[in-house]
Amino acid sequence: MVVPEDAKPVPRQASLFDALVPVIFLIISLAFAIIIYGDNAIGGPVQVSLFLSAIVAGLMGYKNSHSITRMSKAAVDSIATAMGAIFILFAVGALIGTWNMSGTIATMTAWGIQVLSPSWFYLTAAIICGLIALGIGSAWTVMGTIGVALVAISEALGINTAIAAGSVISGAYFGDKMSPLSETTNLAPAIAGTDLYTHIRSMMVTTIPAILIALGLFAFFGLRQDARGDIPVDAAVEAIEKYFTTGLIPLIPLVAVIWLAVKRTPPTLAITVGALLGGVVAMIFQTDRVVEFATSTRDAADVDAVGTGLALVQGVWDAMATGYVAETEFPAINDLLSGGGMESMLNTIWLIMVALAFGGIMNITGFLGRLIEPLRRRAKSDRGAMGAVGTTAIGINILAADQYLAIVLTGNVYKYDFRRRGIAPQSLSRQIEDTATVTSPLIPWNSCGAYAAGVLGVETIAYFPWCFFNLINPVLSFTYAALGFQIKKIPPQVSDEKEQTDSTGPNETDFYGVSGQNADELPIGEKKDDD
Repeated sequence: MVVPEDAKPVPRQASLFDALVPVIFLIISLAFAIIIYGDNAIGGPVQVSLFLSAIVAGLMGYKNSHSITRMSKAAVDSIATAMGAIFILFAVGALIGTWNMSGTIATMTAWGIQVLSPSWFYLTAAIICGLIALGIGSAWTVMGTIGVALVAISEALGINTAIAAGSVISGAYFGDKMSPLSETTNLAPAIAGTDLYTHIRSMMVTTIPAILIALGLFAFFGLRQDARGDIPVDAAVEAIEKYFTTGLIPLIPLVAVIWLAVKRTPPTLAITVGALLGGVVAMIFQTDRVVEFATSTRDAADVDAVGTGLALVQGVWDAMATGYVAETEFPAINDLLSGGGMESMLNTIWLIMVALAFGGIMNITGFLGRLIEPLRRRAKSDRGAMGAVGTTAIGINILAADQYLAIVLTGNVYKYDFRRRGIAPQSLSRQIEDTATVTSPLIPWNSCGAYAAGVLGVETIAYFPWCFFNLINPVLSFTYAALGFQIKKIPPQVSDEKEQTDSTGPNETDFYGVSGQNADELPIGEKKDDD
């Protein structure tokens, strides 16, 4: 029997206790997962913790008369916002597999270990990634292509791969953040109510000092390190060139991806084209390697029966699906040039899905709003408002596991307050980007953190302390806020948009997820193409 809409119980407004129960459960369960499993926690235990936390959030929502159907839809819709990211992850997995097979990564590694000095590697890697991300506006594309090669080169040079990953992420996020082509750089000012180039100019006061300090630290740690590779550089280059055909041709897939990114081709399509080109290059120029790989996954007699042509197709197909395995005479080189495949991204996708399900339920039940509201209400000064924006953005990044949701929710919650206080919208958009965008790869279950760890092959907890730019930028932003520095002013405004009658922000019942409007239409975060 269908229950009439007017007969259904009206969801109750979330209390602070209701909102805290799932969060406390999440903190405790994550702590147990890390204590019990250590570095392996991200391989499943953390996902279980987030899944159970979503169940707890759902139970608390059910207690407040939110229907199971409504909360289930919110969880599914939240996961749906990450489908673009999930397809990018699959494409990157395929790309790494075929680029390992085609000699693309081998060529970059061989050239890199000859050209890049171990002492200046971290600094150089950050600059390279920063410049490319600035040009194409995508941190994700940079990490999934150049970043993969740079981490491989760092391993061959015998330097710290965690610091190398930190330098890649720092450079990529600096370039992405300052690029007019970046989606987050366009989204933040659109939400705050300012224009793109005013927003970029506003970010310079925190972003430029942050990247300069970060580059100085990368130079410092690079000069202090003791690089000891598993094999000498000359021997590594000889082994790579003996096994693979290297040169300019294997770099065609890389050039194609960068060109497509500059042309604003959707990331999934650009990376998939790069993966397919890697497969074509492998079949033509690494024929023996592809056939050997196909033989390793089935009987040689079967390969002979179907012919070399089909064996080549199978080899590329396998590399895209499950990754490539190199078999040189050096185990260290094998580790460098093996891996990838769509299969390798499944653990990362699992993590993103359960984290977003948790975030979706926390949002639709009003628990996120209840946690944010005390921060907003206690911000009595301009400095307090700026600090509250940063804290809110980071908190949503942690709880909702998505940088886009952090940008959209934070901007929508605070833009009315900023207008009434007479704070310029570019100050709001700057504070959002300084905290929401740059901290997203530092959280293991955030879609950005899971992506970075998945493609670079370095766990978030390992690279976290070395992402100097991503750590320094929000610290500078909070420091500026505390000092009241660079808070631009405009004449106070009263918005014509729907606001609370007590003039404290957006309609409170909407904010807590118990609006009279159709509950299915409540925002859970709208995502564009992923960075």
